[in-house]
Amino acid sequence: MLWRTLPLLLLGLTAPSLASPSQSFENTAVVRAVELGGAVVHVTTTYAIKATKPGAKVYTIALGLEEKERTSWLDVRVKGQQTSLPTSGHILDSSQNYHLIDVTLERPLALDSTLNLVVESHQTHATTPWPAEASQKEDQALKYQTDLFILSPYYTAVQRSKIKSLVPRIISFTTPEGLEDFTSDATATKQGAAITYGPYNNIPSSANQNFIQKYQQPISIHYHHEQPVLEVTKLTRSAEISHWGNNLNIQDDLTLHNAGPRQHLARLKGHFSRLEHQSQTFYKRPAPQTLPALTLHLPAGISNTYYYDLIGNVSTSRLRVAPPTPKGTHAKRFSVLELRPRYPILGGWNYSFTLGWDAPLSDSAAYDKSTGKYIVEVPIMTGIPGAVVNQAEVSIVLPEGATDVSFTTPFPAISNTISTHTTYLDSIGRPKLTFEYKDLTLNHVRSIYVSYSVPLSAHLRKPYVVATAFFSLFALAIVGRRINLTINKQKSL
Repeated sequence: MLWRTLPLLLLGLTAPSLASPSQSFENTAVVRAVELGGAVVHVTTTYAIKATKPGAKVYTIALGLEEKERTSWLDVRVKGQQTSLPTSGHILDSSQNYHLIDVTLERPLALDSTLNLVVESHQTHATTPWPAEASQKEDQALKYQTDLFILSPYYTAVQRSKIKSLVPRIISFTTPEGLEDFTSDATATKQGAAITYGPYNNIPSSANQNFIQKYQQPISIHYHHEQPVLEVTKLTRSAEISHWGNNLNIQDDLTLHNAGPRQHLARLKGHFSRLEHQSQTFYKRPAPQTLPALTLHLPAGISNTYYYDLIGNVSTSRLRVAPPTPKGTHAKRFSVLELRPRYPILGGWNYSFTLGWDAPLSDSAAYDKSTGKYIVEVPIMTGIPGAVVNQAEVSIVLPEGATDVSFTTPFPAISNTISTHTTYLDSIGRPKLTFEYKDLTLNHVRSIYVSYSVPLSAHLRKPYVVATAFFSLFALAIVGRRINLTINKQKSL
């Protein structure tokens, strides 16, 4: 399932419940793996569960409030399977420091039967640049903070957390104290690029205020990060469908920001030196916080690609177009765009640009003869590796005269509206769907499916309007040539 944190919607959200989860399970082991990044942190938690009552089917997981706020994507599956399990969230209680989510299993478990559940999530704005300022020559360091214990409403026999950075350059980490009730060994150990907390044994039900106040404590990791921290502060995507031109035009207006999460910016200390930048590029030792270029995967078979910024067209880019994917095949092809901004983007710098292209409508549209409706697939966004999209607005402009409009989204939007968009040679305007999202990552690179009907009269409206416009122009010219606008008539001799 996909989870949007704002306004805290859950895909598959059914009637929420405030009731405490029944003690139908116990955790034989809970293992959390955290892969540290820049703007996005990937967390995988595996629950080895055991049914303590026959017919148990609903398992409940718990998230701390801070973890819940920064989780933008969440997926629950049985280990080794590809199908996501349905989930539903309890009503948020402000007096509690945790949030409960029910997971419905495929089938009830018999007494003492076991199962492994894998919960994957993406956390956005979870790291902070530390120190907040860095020069061109200095390394970039980030700080990540989370809770020590993995909360659960069930008894846990053993739990362990492993936090790993991309490179084995960890500056410092927290060593928890006061855990004599759960372990007699070292509470935290470091090996290479990984910090391991635990194992901690015989943990009672921890999703309650008493346990949180007595044992829960924050832990932080201070580590080097050798990639730029990227955010797209604003993405505006406009997709326009044209049946007459068999064309799907997509245009993205983006504001790219090289910064730390939560707007605690990693600013450039001192003045920018072009000489230093060229030297680093020549010796292939670029500063880790510098973004010199981007590589984007665009749809196959596109044409008329354009890329410009506030100054004008940017020629420092390279596009390799892949041929269209034949229908009925599962092979995925991508056109590769090597995009190089007009200047290197350092910490705290912004870069606004526009990217657009045309694609054959037949590659993403189908016609259902039984209903007489068109079905068009429109991607929500183009993924930027390692970046989070803070705010996104996706607009889909349908053909003029489209009726019976419906849509299906892969995950809930913050809001969606239907309005009228009018452009040249339009008579009544075109239906326009607008969707708003927040905190999107690569796992949100999905598509919106829009279905609609276009009657024959609507198809003929455009040529009728064009013919009427030309006829009116010619009629006006004919009448104009026959009107004598001279003031004094010349007398003939």
